[in-house]
Amino acid sequence: MEVYTTEEQQVEVIKNWWKENGTSVIAGTVIGLVALFGWRYYNEHQQSNQEAASQAYNQLTQTLAKGDDAAFAQAQSFIAEHKGESYSELAALQLAAAAVKAGKLDLAAEQLTRVVAEGDESVQPIAALRLARVLGDQGKFDEAQAQLDKISNDAFKAQVAEVRGDLLLKQGKPEEARDAYQAAADAGGLQASPELKLKMDDLALPAATAGAPDA
Repeated sequence: MEVYTTEEQQVEVIKNWWKENGTSVIAGTVIGLVALFGWRYYNEHQQSNQEAASQAYNQLTQTLAKGDDAAFAQAQSFIAEHKGESYSELAALQLAAAAVKAGKLDLAAEQLTRVVAEGDESVQPIAALRLARVLGDQGKFDEAQAQLDKISNDAFKAQVAEVRGDLLLKQGKPEEARDAYQAAADAGGLQASPELKLKMDDLALPAATAGAPDA
């Protein structure tokens, strides 16, 4: 390695190196600073958008409590504006729930169908369960059962069985409904759904009569 014995030689080398490489060094520094501040701006912008979306969503849930057409229209606008975001899916679930209360089953089914098809995996089973109930209320039992068949997550096994029982009961099939409710109970449904015990009691078989009847 070359050794520079005088300060003049060292200064001359630095000058020559800077002359050859100074431009690229400055450019690299500028690019690095732009990237750094650009990333910070992006993160701050994303956080700001999330906070705004959160506030808008909270306001929307309060508006939906009114259950009128204006509230439904506002919710649909919010869902379209935030398409692809979690708040859009949550708003769709809220809109569907409000629509069911208002007797607008077609609107509820439309929102839930979209979440089932396009939503995050964490909310798809919830939407499918609710959609099955709505379709059952519309008398579309085959479609409702098909929605339940799509749910493969074992965490929803009990809920799927209970909703399946509800659908079978609506179709006048109490024996099959009882079996479905029992399957829900076996999957731990009694802890999550107090109503399940009542449904099972309503369909319980009468106790066998002990001994032969008196002559």
